[in-house]
This record gives sequence, structure tokens and C-alpha cells, in this order.
Amino acid sequence: MRAIWKGAVSFGLVSIGVKVYSATEEKDIRFHQVHREDGGRIRYKRTCSVCGEEVTYDDIAKGYDLGGGEMVILTDEDFADLPLSTSHAIDVLEFVPAEQVDPILYNKAYFLEPEGTATKPYVLLRDALTDSERVAIVKVALRQREQLATLRVREGVLLLNTMLWPDEIRQPDFGFLDEDLKVRPPELAMASSLIDSMAGEFEPDAFTDDYRAALQEVIDAKVEGREVVQPEEEEAAPAAAVDLMAALKASVERARAARGEAPSGGGAEPTPISSARSAKKTAAKKTPAKKAEPAKKATPAKKTAEKKTAAKKAAPAKKTAAKKKPA
Repeated sequence: MRAIWKGAVSFGLVSIGVKVYSATEEKDIRFHQVHREDGGRIRYKRTCSVCGEEVTYDDIAKGYDLGGGEMVILTDEDFADLPLSTSHAIDVLEFVPAEQVDPILYNKAYFLEPEGTATKPYVLLRDALTDSERVAIVKVALRQREQLATLRVREGVLLLNTMLWPDEIRQPDFGFLDEDLKVRPPELAMASSLIDSMAGEFEPDAFTDDYRAALQEVIDAKVEGREVVQPEEEEAAPAAAVDLMAALKASVERARAARGEAPSGGGAEPTPISSARSAKKTAAKKTPAKKAEPAKKATPAKKTAEKKTAAKKAAPAKKTAAKKKPA
């Protein structure tokens, strides 16, 4: 990796010399614009709109349009003389809990490497950040522009995340936000069941850029003069569901099937909706039986016991009658 910036992290009265490296790189497949007929590269010339001459990069400066045909020209020297204290420093402003930084503010990521004898204070700041479970809010001037950023620890290295300024974040302004839409509890419960059935642990390596792989396959096939093997067609996306509950339920069953689980109707763990309905049906069946219960009747076992008792009582009478017969 090549360092894109050198400076120092200003941490109180401690100064930590660092080199800054881009932490990410794009993997897009790049194309040139070419002439369709013969494959010749399309070139663009930088010409001046006033004199018509072709201009080299060394003769190009930045201009700010004041309107009315007036232009203010700024050179590299003008940018180098900007009155910024962060021109060669990363100034730590404060330390805040990481969850207080809205992810929408993050822009680009850079690795910081200690330079020269700055390794010990670098490690000190790294370990202190880890122990405090906080991130440092800093200001830094990268690529001729002062930016807000955070410092945090990733895999033992200080990571600088530049951020957008708050006024660069657009506010959502959509009509549905003013509508009085209410979600029914059963729908919310079923949606929660769907989320639970699709829950997992995020592992970035489990995901791949299928578009880039398919595009590379097309390029390789063109080079080798062979046909591109078309993959099997996936299931067509279902049409917009009219019954939201039915769509949610079908989604839960589909997610369970993808995980190899049994459908809810086949002994699988019931959803909150099905549990509530089952309980309601069971209660409804039990209630009529209690209301219609007549006066207590003797059970067959009770009747048998009564007959035996009567037989025992009648037995002495038979014996008495037998004794009186001889006389």
C-alpha cells in the first residue's frame, strides 16, 4: 500500500506521527470507451473555451464562478496556504460512545500506521480507545478539504472514518410520512415471526458480487470464443400481494423451508398468531361444555356400586326366610 498523507494525531499534549492509507478499494471491472467499428480508443482533449488551444494538466487550475462571466482562479499554492490548523494534523476533539454516531454520516475509511518513534504512543491511544469502548471525534484536512472524522480500532489498527457534515445529509420528505397508517397487531406479530425465521449472524465473507462474476464470465467467454452458459432461471418474483397477512405467512413458511425446518402445520414451533388462535379455539370448545353441564348423574361405576350394596342388604333377609321354612 502507498501512503496518501502524512501527519500527526494530536491527542492532548501528545503528538503521534502517522501515515494514512486507503482502507478500501473498488473491485469494479473497468471499461474504456471505444469506436464500435474498429475498437479504437476514444480520446478527449482538454481545450480552452477562450483560445481553443489544448491544455496540459500542469496548466489547469481551479476556478470559482462568480456569475456574470467573472471567475476567481485558485492555484495549488492558494490551497496550501489555507488557514487550517488541521492541514498536517488529526486533532482529537472528544471521545463519544460509538452508538451515538449515525452510520449515515460515514464516508471513507483509512488505516493509520505509526511513523518513526510514534509506535508506543500509537499503541497507548489504541488500547485506551479499546478499554473505554468509545470513538474519537477528530478533524482532519485530507485532499485539500477539512473533514470531520472518527478514530476507532479495527484488528489492532487505528481506523480513520471520514464523515459527512450534518448539512450534507438530506432530510426525507415523502408523502406517506403524513398519512395516518396503522398496522394491526396480528400483522406486526407475523412480521416479527418472519424476522425471527430469517435471523442470523452477519458474516461478510458469505456474500459475493454475483454481477461482477457474471460480467467476468462474459469477458472470458468472448476472449476464448465460446458461448456463455446461462444459469438456471430463478423463481419469478411473486406479484404484489393483496392479502398482507397471507403474504407474510407464506414468507415465514418459505424462510423455514430454506432453513430445512418443518412447516408450521407439521409440528413446527407455532407463530404468535397461530398460538393465539389455537388457544382461542380451545377455550371456545371448553366453555360450552361447562355451561351445558346438567345435574350430576350417577356414573356406570357408581350404579354398579349401588347395586352391590343393595344386594348385600338383601342377603340377610334371604337367610331369615330359609330358617323359617322347616317350621
